[in-house]
Amino acid sequence: MRVEIGVLGPVTAWSVAAPAAGWAGSAPGGGLEGSAAGAAIGLKGPAHRAVLARLVVARGRVVPVGHLVDDLWPVAAPDGAVAAVRTFVAALRRALEPDRPRRAPASLLVTEGPGYALRAGPDSVDAWRFERVVTADRPLGEDELTTALALWRGPAYADFPEAPWARADRARLAELRLRAVERLAEARLAAGRPAAAVADLDAHVTEHPWREEAWRLLALALYRSDRQGDALAVLRRARAQLADRLGIDPGPALRRLETDILRHEAEGHEAERHDAERHDAERHDAERHDGERHDGGRQRTAPAGEVWAGVAADYDRLVAAGARARLDSTVGLLRGLAVTGGGGLAAARRHRVAAIAAAEELGDPALTARVIGSYDVPAVWTRSDDPVQAAGIVAAAERTLAALPLDAAAARARLLATIAVESRGVRDDHPRACALEAERLARELDDPGLLAFALNGVFMQSCHRTGLSPERDAVGAELIGLAAAHGLVTAEVLGHLIRLQALSARGDFAGAGRHADAADRLAARHELPLVAVFTTWFRALRQAATGGTPLPVAEAAFRRAADRLDGAGMPGLERGLLPLAVLCLRVWHAEPAPDDDYGPYEPWCRPLVLIADGRTTQAREALRNAPDPPADLLAEALWCLLARAATLLGDQPVRDRARAALAPAAREIAGAASGLLTAGPVAGYASVPV
Repeated sequence: MRVEIGVLGPVTAWSVAAPAAGWAGSAPGGGLEGSAAGAAIGLKGPAHRAVLARLVVARGRVVPVGHLVDDLWPVAAPDGAVAAVRTFVAALRRALEPDRPRRAPASLLVTEGPGYALRAGPDSVDAWRFERVVTADRPLGEDELTTALALWRGPAYADFPEAPWARADRARLAELRLRAVERLAEARLAAGRPAAAVADLDAHVTEHPWREEAWRLLALALYRSDRQGDALAVLRRARAQLADRLGIDPGPALRRLETDILRHEAEGHEAERHDAERHDAERHDAERHDGERHDGGRQRTAPAGEVWAGVAADYDRLVAAGARARLDSTVGLLRGLAVTGGGGLAAARRHRVAAIAAAEELGDPALTARVIGSYDVPAVWTRSDDPVQAAGIVAAAERTLAALPLDAAAARARLLATIAVESRGVRDDHPRACALEAERLARELDDPGLLAFALNGVFMQSCHRTGLSPERDAVGAELIGLAAAHGLVTAEVLGHLIRLQALSARGDFAGAGRHADAADRLAARHELPLVAVFTTWFRALRQAATGGTPLPVAEAAFRRAADRLDGAGMPGLERGLLPLAVLCLRVWHAEPAPDDDYGPYEPWCRPLVLIADGRTTQAREALRNAPDPPADLLAEALWCLLARAATLLGDQPVRDRARAALAPAAREIAGAASGLLTAGPVAGYASVPV
């Protein structure tokens, strides 16, 4: 008996009595041998299937237990999470190897070093078999492609559609499946069976209208089936779909096919007329643009909108739709789009993922590295707006890094900085090591722009413990000097905002205010509206923390600042921030905690809310279940909330834990390291000595 595992659909496993001889019929194609007749293996609940799927994603590499805990409970792991993972693994071993003698070592799901690995054969997992066939560097037959595609029972890892750990592998497998459908059509065309390709391709382009090769194959199959009119209709449909959905014209391959069909259908005359009319139109369009921009040989100054429209039109006309230059240009547009405001930031995030996927599809690591690493938009908030998307970008950066030559130092540094920035708030040494290596490479290369990006990564990874505002202040000061000397405006703004935060943490609100003013001046001069979100919140913080401001006045200032978040496109900053700011103020002023939606800060706020409501038993339980705060700019504030709840409930272990965590920040203002809110001096909580 042997075990086969399926992830091309819901995660499942079979026990199969056939010999492990590869694909059915001894050919490199076909379905899982014996799967249809194999006995299903009970995998119990979703957590067990998640562990098995996560190990499949790792492809034989060891996955540490801590990583499994983080993957199964991405928000907050419960007490006993490590023990739970070990229980899941033990249950999986019993299910997958029921005949293994007691105390005999496992041979399939093994313990190794700090975690577990799946030691499955290359033909024991449907995804691995499928990939081996469809990536073969040789012509593939129709039968083997048909059988390989039959492995799919639904989307890959269908049980876990939102899991960050499955996202990259799911996307890669989905892309391989789409390519396999197109290779199957190619095989049928090569075998002289174009009609057999039409139905599958028609459904394929309907579901995936951005795939130009699929449109080309469908039109070619129709043409070879003596359906020239339908082939031309498909090409017109492709042109319309590409224009409506992507705003692009068909690429050279589609255009050539259309020309060939027209030439063969009308014995050349129609094609020649079509080409002549097109070239005349292009020449007329170019002359019109030239006429609009010149007056008697003297170039006149055009408004920004006119310049943009003209350049965009010429670029779209002259640069082929499938040209790689378009991806390089796209990243530059996305960088500008991201700093224009909330809508632009959200759109840039969305299009950035599509650009990375498109670059990876081309199989050029250098291009993919440019697309990923050139998006050096400054990041000032240490909580991700979209953790799932961020994890996907990190995975793509890691894959590209592995494919790049070691001497591609600048590209490697940008990928390392990307990993550090996108891994914000993650308690893991790897992103911090990436940030420091990116900084080292940037200094060796003496590249100011690259160094600014690397320093942003260092800043994002500077919250691994409390009390690190002096280190962040040094990063901010270097960024300001570097950026001012080399005209890096957005990096200069970032440096001022970092110093604003660091000085606020130490109670220097006058110094922080000077940096807020400097950031506002740069933002006004260079049209950077999102800067005002942070400077407005800082001024509310300064008002609350100085001058004996009455509590209602301070709360009102925070509520006005919260209006700036509406439509800012920063959900990682927005959700729960105003309730947390109000709670911190009230705790500092010894006022009851209000019951509110604290969003991601719920575990550290809820004990105080329950105390205020008189539910001390539930408060004790909530306090015991509260995990360590995330490694971000609000860590000091959240530790102080735990310390206050522990003091009120007399929970000495939690109080000691909070006191130890807060000791490095004993001279700071709790929460002010964020530049957004305050819970008063850290020394006032858990008797932290100054």
